Amino acid sequence: MDIFLHNTHTRTKERFEPASHDEVSIYVCGPTVYDRVHIGNGRPAVVFDVLVRVLRLYYKNVRYVRNITDIDDKINAAAQATAEPIAEITDRFAVAYQEDVAALGVLEPTVEPRATGHIPEIIDMIKLLVERGHAYEADGHVLFDVPSDPGYGSLSRRSLVDMIDGARVEVAPYKRDPKDFVLWKPSTEDLPGWESPWGRGRPGWHIECSAMIHKHLGPTIDIHGGGNDLTFPHHENELAQSRCAGDHANYVRYWMHNGMLTMGAEKMSKSLGNIVTIHELLETHDGEVLRYALLSGQYRQSLVWEERLLQQARSSLDTLYQALRTSTSDRPNTAQFYANSPASEFPTAVLEALADDLNTPMALAALHSLAGEIHSTTDEQDQSELRDQLLAGGWLLGILNAPAEQYFQTDASLDSDSIQALIDKRQAARTAKDFALADEVRDQLLASGIELEDTPEGTRWKTL
Repeated sequence: MDIFLHNTHTRTKERFEPASHDEVSIYVCGPTVYDRVHIGNGRPAVVFDVLVRVLRLYYKNVRYVRNITDIDDKINAAAQATAEPIAEITDRFAVAYQEDVAALGVLEPTVEPRATGHIPEIIDMIKLLVERGHAYEADGHVLFDVPSDPGYGSLSRRSLVDMIDGARVEVAPYKRDPKDFVLWKPSTEDLPGWESPWGRGRPGWHIECSAMIHKHLGPTIDIHGGGNDLTFPHHENELAQSRCAGDHANYVRYWMHNGMLTMGAEKMSKSLGNIVTIHELLETHDGEVLRYALLSGQYRQSLVWEERLLQQARSSLDTLYQALRTSTSDRPNTAQFYANSPASEFPTAVLEALADDLNTPMALAALHSLAGEIHSTTDEQDQSELRDQLLAGGWLLGILNAPAEQYFQTDASLDSDSIQALIDKRQAARTAKDFALADEVRDQLLASGIELEDTPEGTRWKTL
């Protein structure tokens, strides 16, 4: 099956063709670890997790790199504000990020490099840019010479003439051109620093990704992902320096960018103070609900994050799990089983939707169609086959991994033994035709957020 992806560089949807027949290289910008990440940071983690799952059905080796930025002025500021060592801050919040996205069902990347582990590679790349005349030293800094790259602006579609000097770029007297950006900056004794040909200092943000990509994936890669707020200046600058350092016009074959989450009319952002962290949301919502909500919109479009979206996600998951609950199958509901399954094992409608530029809303609709078919048939064999398809499609989207009974019984205010004791008490009352007592027990459970469902196989319960 052909896979089509929207390429930010060409502004068109293109058939995906990796440079190598059996291998795919993909890099996605990860977080800067100085605080808990907000749910907006979870969107690229979830979106590109789905893409990697799909790619691994068709390609033997998919090497997925998602970095962590652990050297940054924001980190330095956080350390100064709390008097906490920088390494402790970055280690703590890197682990917190990994835990948060794991709760969203995100699989681990092949490699998760940190910027501070690549200082020699960063210095080597900067030296090469200086030697080639694309960078220069000034006042202890090394800067990329933007006018030296005739292709600059091609990704974000900004010409040098149209760019506003100083817009998201630091204007400084030592720059030859206001648009030139920092590759290396000097460090005072109270800041992290490494020895270099230009003195003790630390790298700029953009050069870090270029160096990590070159080390772990090579001079050219198939897919580069991230939020669309990174298109300029981060990805534009990264493209320029990597292109000039490597003489590779196709440094990235396909650029992919996800849209932002919004709180009302504004982009969710720490600088605006309108964020909600993944950690906070997990206190009141299951990670699977958050993941479903993130996938409910087309990844390139903005998505309004609100309580109603989460309620809709929970209701939709209820519907899918109810279909699993009413059907049986001998196939194990384990991630390892589906991770090793060939593409032929997955529902065609789900695959076609995801192969069309990750159309997750259509893929979710295909899952609900399968759930509807499960409810509409009484043939056990048909139900079993449909259940297998529903589980397989769910795995591609990173949902439906829990046993149905467990899903419906999460967050219960009573423990399962107490609930079962009350169910047994109600059943005994019904057998004795004491329906008033039976209703009283049902109402007692309902008041505790427990709903009963009487089936031919017995009484089941779920949390509301």
